[in-house]
Amino acid sequence: RENSDKINCFDFSSNGETVISSSDDDSIVLYDCQEGKPKRTLYTHAANTVVYSSNKIDGKYHSILSLHDNKYIRYFPGHTKRVVALSMSPVDDTFISGSLDKTIRLWDLRSPNCQGLMHLQGKPVCSFDPEGLIFAAGVNSEMVKLYDLRSFDKGPFATFKLQYDRACEWTGLKFSNDGKLILVSTNGGALRLLDAFKGAVLHSFGGYNNSKGVTLEASFTPDSQFIMIGSEDGKIHVWNVESGMKVAVLDGKHTGPVTCLQFNPKFMTFASACSNMAFWLPTIDD
Repeated sequence: RENSDKINCFDFSSNGETVISSSDDDSIVLYDCQEGKPKRTLYTHAANTVVYSSNKIDGKYHSILSLHDNKYIRYFPGHTKRVVALSMSPVDDTFISGSLDKTIRLWDLRSPNCQGLMHLQGKPVCSFDPEGLIFAAGVNSEMVKLYDLRSFDKGPFATFKLQYDRACEWTGLKFSNDGKLILVSTNGGALRLLDAFKGAVLHSFGGYNNSKGVTLEASFTPDSQFIMIGSEDGKIHVWNVESGMKVAVLDGKHTGPVTCLQFNPKFMTFASACSNMAFWLPTIDD
């Protein structure tokens, strides 16, 4: 309960030992995942900031923040409107960003200069695959385009067009850890699961509350067997990937919409957040 306002983003370290959250109260909190306790709180004076800020600071829309001395190490100028998607490569210092300026940019953490630029239609969402070789771009809430990172300037090598739903827009893309599936999140009451190779819609998941168009983060479990998402009523819904059936509804005593949810990459735990951060352990049968 370190935050006084909504937690808008969090992410785990690659070793699973820490998780960092950002909040609308302009703070960043670093947590110890094994203890479930805060290690440090930083104040950024810029909302929606994690390790890479996605808010405008001195004309730049995202940056690297040092967790040691609360100073900005490097800015990445280029986007002219708010950044709405960020994805770090799982294998190197590359990351991609999508903005309301209708562009996706490719970056290297060691350089402030944009390494690549793509112009798209509509609000973009984007994500790397688990091997860091390709990335997916969601375009205009109706199309997924796959790009080879080494030759993305040649255009997508695959394009999957989905039926356009005027009732909601896409808010996120995520690959499963085995690289076989793509999960499309929306600001409505439905998720879509795609075959990452053919683009076919395998399942649509619903039955959770999202009547106000809130951005709710959905995630795969690390074994790619389950999908989880929070809800406006503070509950967490879990589906089996293969069958598409809902297998659990968890109550974490959240006081508002569960906007952020991720599974730990190394340990059998996950975290969920509204204005509070909740850490979960599996039930152990006697």
